[in-house]
Amino acid sequence: MLLICRLWKHVIRKGDTVVDATCGNGNDTLAMANMVKDELGKGCVYGMDIQKDAIKNTSFLLDVSLNPIERKCVKLFSICHSRMAEVLPQKNSVRLVAFNLGYLPGGNKTIITKSDTTKLALKAAKELLVPGGVISIVAYVGHPGGRLVVLYRFVAPCICREEYETVQAFASELPVECWVCSQIQMLNRPLAPVLLFMFKR
Repeated sequence: MLLICRLWKHVIRKGDTVVDATCGNGNDTLAMANMVKDELGKGCVYGMDIQKDAIKNTSFLLDVSLNPIERKCVKLFSICHSRMAEVLPQKNSVRLVAFNLGYLPGGNKTIITKSDTTKLALKAAKELLVPGGVISIVAYVGHPGGRLVVLYRFVAPCICREEYETVQAFASELPVECWVCSQIQMLNRPLAPVLLFMFKR
């Protein structure tokens, strides 16, 4: 989280529009709100999560952490991240789109992000991003989830790996003239989260 926040601070400007595509418990949403807010109230965070508990948790954290003017600059939607284009402003207006893949911390571990909807969300994010913006992704390649709960120790890593590989493939296919893509991974902890970044030139 610390590394990602440092990167965000180098990209985000006061008054920017940014997206938290997977709100979770709201920590990333709050961090973004503190980065984009300005004296004129122009900064805006669009947060979304398919789980109502995630939106509820995020809303509570924002309510107790921000003043009323700052709180109005954060808009939350209980929708899948693949539908972000339905609620976001016009094309090419977003500085950051952040994904934290996997499951809701403290929630139902069988409800996880999936490859197909994540790929759709990445396609939408690519079109919304301004030059100089970034898509940041935290992929948990070893989280316990998926439908076959009894066999989750064996099945879940495959499900996670599939989503991670989908993100990798998406980034690898972006044209080098317009994008710079990279990832950060711990070599001595193979199941640790992998950080992926797609910078738009």
